[in-house]
Amino acid sequence: MHNQLIIFILAAKDYMLPCLNKQLFGIDCPGCGLQRSVLLLFNGEFVAAFQMYPAIFTLIPLFGTIIINKLFTLKYGSQFIIGLGISSVALIIINFIIKIIN
Repeated sequence: MHNQLIIFILAAKDYMLPCLNKQLFGIDCPGCGLQRSVLLLFNGEFVAAFQMYPAIFTLIPLFGTIIINKLFTLKYGSQFIIGLGISSVALIIINFIIKIIN
């Protein structure tokens, strides 16, 4: 199983989608860095993943909570989803503004 994960990670680098916004306008979009951040997580580089795309650590629990809530209907699932959604959007916007400024 471990070898398959390594092969997947190595192959994923060759199939990353290019940012159309960056190609056309020369500036990053709010989603730039997400794919690379996921790849860094698979490699166990958590700090680098956060530096690449800070919202990765709210997006993963957000999608996990959405899936679990659809399967099992959590008591406070909606509140978690709203909180994680707001946190994710805030981090994405803040990160985008910082990228534009720098």
